[in-house]
Amino acid sequence: MDYAFPWDRLVTRFKYQAQPELATCLAELMVDAMGASGASGTDTVLVPMPSSASRLRERGFNQAWELARRVGARLGLDTDVDGLRRWRDTPHQVGLSRPARDANLRDALWMPPDAARRLHGRCVAVVDDVMTTGASANAAAHALRQAGVAQVQVWVLARAPRPD
Repeated sequence: MDYAFPWDRLVTRFKYQAQPELATCLAELMVDAMGASGASGTDTVLVPMPSSASRLRERGFNQAWELARRVGARLGLDTDVDGLRRWRDTPHQVGLSRPARDANLRDALWMPPDAARRLHGRCVAVVDDVMTTGASANAAAHALRQAGVAQVQVWVLARAPRPD
C-alpha cells in the first residue's frame, strides 16, 4: 500500500503509539498482497528488519518482527528473528535525505555467524513496515549477501510515495 492517508495513520499508531496488536490485521494485508503477487516461495525465510536496542526500549517491540512472525505463520514460512542484527544504534531515518540515510546505515547491519550458517544459500525475505528511500533495504540486502544468502527479497507493508 502507499504510505499515505489513511494507511499512514494506522501504521503510525502501530509503530509509535505502542499498538502491536495492529500487527495482526496489517500482516493479513501483507499476506493478501503476497498471494495476489505470487511472490512468496516455500523455501523463503523471513527475517525482520532489526531494531536497535534504544528503539526496542522506546517502542517496547520490533514492528518488523511483529509483522514477520504473523506473515510467516500464515504462509507457512520459517522466520528467523536473529537472522539480521543492528551493529550500532543509528539516528532516526525520519526526515533524512537519501544520501544521509545511506550514510546513516552504512555498515550498521550484520549477520551473526550462526545465522549465516543457517541461512547460507537460502532465499531470505527482509520484512519491514515502511520503505521510504530503500536505504534500509539496501543495507540489509548488502549484509545478507555478504554473509552468503543466495537471494534477498524485501517485503514491506507500505511504500512512501515518491515526491515527484
